[in-house]
Amino acid sequence: MTIQSAYNAWSQTYDTVENKTRDLEAAALRQLLADVPFAEVIELGCGTGKNTEWLATKAAHVTAVDFSAEMLGKARAKLAGRNVWFQQADVTQEWAFARGPADLITCSLILEHVQNLDLVFEEASRALAPGGRFYVGELHPFKQYLGSKARFDNGRGVVELECYTHHLSDYLTAAGRYGLRCADFREWFDEADRRGVPRIAAFLFEKIAE
Repeated sequence: MTIQSAYNAWSQTYDTVENKTRDLEAAALRQLLADVPFAEVIELGCGTGKNTEWLATKAAHVTAVDFSAEMLGKARAKLAGRNVWFQQADVTQEWAFARGPADLITCSLILEHVQNLDLVFEEASRALAPGGRFYVGELHPFKQYLGSKARFDNGRGVVELECYTHHLSDYLTAAGRYGLRCADFREWFDEADRRGVPRIAAFLFEKIAE
């Protein structure tokens, strides 16, 4: 099953079945961006809109992007008439949806499905205004080392999606290669229990002004 078809199928239950990774990443995004001002936003991996609505309350305009038409359909139904422009696109290709300099780009739980991080970081740097921020929230590689990955039950069994492991240094290296510096990095744990393995790794990169 391709990534696109898997998320199309997953859209039917994505909002209703318990998902600790989904919920903790949503909390991470809100906390890390709470004091960051932004007007023009590009949201990569908007899914069913778990973060879109919050971003739209703070931004003048949000371009919400996802590879899955069915996920986008769920998000559109929630946010009809709002300041959100939905676009179906593959973020590993040139970003035709990036129409002007963005103050903020968010990327939520999709890079484990992208083999080459450079493709995304290069386009993000190109689309950001100088001083703009690039938020990345992903399943922590420590969880991946233990076998965790994106998966869901389609009613006939568990579907495991194709995933790639990116180490923490991989994100930092890709960012630095395209003029992005790490302004903040935090880890989120289940039930805030820091004795265990962190579930979410969240970065906030800033485009270096030339």
